[in-house]
Amino acid sequence: MKNILLIQSSPRGSESYSQRVADSIVNEIKDRDPNTTVTFRDLAQDPLPHVGPAFVSALSAKPEELTAAQSEALALSDALIGELVTADVIVLAVPMHNFGIPSTLKAWIDHVVRAGRTFTYSERGPEGLLKGKRLILVLASGGVYSNGAAKQLDFQEPYLRAALGFIGLTDIEVVRVEGVAMSAIGADKALATATAHSREILARAA
Repeated sequence: MKNILLIQSSPRGSESYSQRVADSIVNEIKDRDPNTTVTFRDLAQDPLPHVGPAFVSALSAKPEELTAAQSEALALSDALIGELVTADVIVLAVPMHNFGIPSTLKAWIDHVVRAGRTFTYSERGPEGLLKGKRLILVLASGGVYSNGAAKQLDFQEPYLRAALGFIGLTDIEVVRVEGVAMSAIGADKALATATAHSREILARAA
């Protein structure tokens, strides 16, 4: 049995290209293993609060000295980290917003990249604690950023690899739904290419 954590971050909901491909990936995994469980978090419809003073101050406070606001901030972080800990496969559906990721997804990352919980420091430097999990990034964009002149403007994949790799999520596959706004490619072709690529990835892991 696999436990999947599916995180959607597009404000377009069911019309989102990244979400449509992410859904097909999850369904494919479920078809291969009917006992698969899925935890779904929609960061666009149910956005997380950005980390604030209560969260930051709680990180260095003693448990017995926590205020109600600090305890609430840590409880939310703990719940989000718990979803990651129990997941075998994490699927992130991510649209490109101004060459980067949506602010809602950045807020989620700020809650889960946490010293002592998802990474630690040792004599060898920082070490991620969420090892042995599979991460599939479904990245959607109007243009093509995986190669060519626009590659230097891609702050989706490099940032996600760095931030999530820092907490131990280094087994990463990337599925791109790119060129959806370009006449030479378009949404239908981009979706078909991304779906075919995702099936190749899943077949290799079967």
